[in-house]
Amino acid sequence: MAQEEIIFPNNIRNIRLSTGMKMTELARRTGLSLSAVSKIEKGVRRLNQKQLLNICNILGCKLSDIFIKESDDVADQWQNEIKRRMTDNEDSGLKVFGSGLRKIRQQKGKTIAQAAKDAGMTLSVYHKIEVGQREIYKNEIEPLAKSFALGVEDMFKQIADLYKSGELNKHINKVKERVKSVLVPGNPMSGIDMHGGVYGAKLYDSARKKLVPVFGTPSGKSISFKKSDETMIVAPMTLEGRKGIYAIIPNTKRLGGFIPEKSYLFVDALTPAQPGDLAVCLDTDFNALDNETKTTAHVVSVRQDAKGKVYGHIASPEEKITGQTMHKVIMIVME
Repeated sequence: MAQEEIIFPNNIRNIRLSTGMKMTELARRTGLSLSAVSKIEKGVRRLNQKQLLNICNILGCKLSDIFIKESDDVADQWQNEIKRRMTDNEDSGLKVFGSGLRKIRQQKGKTIAQAAKDAGMTLSVYHKIEVGQREIYKNEIEPLAKSFALGVEDMFKQIADLYKSGELNKHINKVKERVKSVLVPGNPMSGIDMHGGVYGAKLYDSARKKLVPVFGTPSGKSISFKKSDETMIVAPMTLEGRKGIYAIIPNTKRLGGFIPEKSYLFVDALTPAQPGDLAVCLDTDFNALDNETKTTAHVVSVRQDAKGKVYGHIASPEEKITGQTMHKVIMIVME
């Protein structure tokens, strides 16, 4: 019997166990069934970006923590399991049949969605047949053949001829090569989706576009500032995918009460602040900072003195702030 294809190797189970959370609790908080969470942790069920971000939020981890890296212990386990399943399926002829079916579909100019519909199958089932991860039942063979305007014997003969000619080896070997790559964010060979795209990379990229890093948190009378993605939050829709955006948690007591507590300020690092703006003022050149260096920041209202010099003003207690960098605050969002 063919086994389910591992499509999203991940660290979710390890992270959950490290927090002491039970699978039932994760299922309850995500609104998913226990079976669905189990399949997600095993890597045999896909996630959408909303579910991925929700799980990160619940587990209190970074988005990149979810994706396995070549240095992770679990990486070898995933690769060995995928290799084992591929070998099992090749021995039973499923890889050859699936690759042949894929070649016939391409020759007929059909999309995978069209082929699935014509064969009376769900997209998921048809896809698993093409990649050799599901057995073919007797009552499915004739509808498959008819979907390509072929008789059953003609379909099998075409697949046999393709195999003998070596036409299928390229596709089968290509699948083998993909096993060498684990699901690392940004790796273009990581995690293949049902349409031949890059599932893992697409998932990471699309989810990452919805997040912005929190660079600053209150510390005494100022704000501790570090360019790091250790803490990420979902960006307002109008800011999704926009470059140069980061967030800070303001020290609201120093702002005269005009910014509510438990709020985030979204800041544009590519837009210098002008007089009249609300801004984040840094003691250090922003471009000179790395993800290990901390500096001090203040939220200020930008003013200009009689000589035309720009400075920052804090209301409570009143203080004049000068710094090397001022970025414009473009949005305030309640937590």
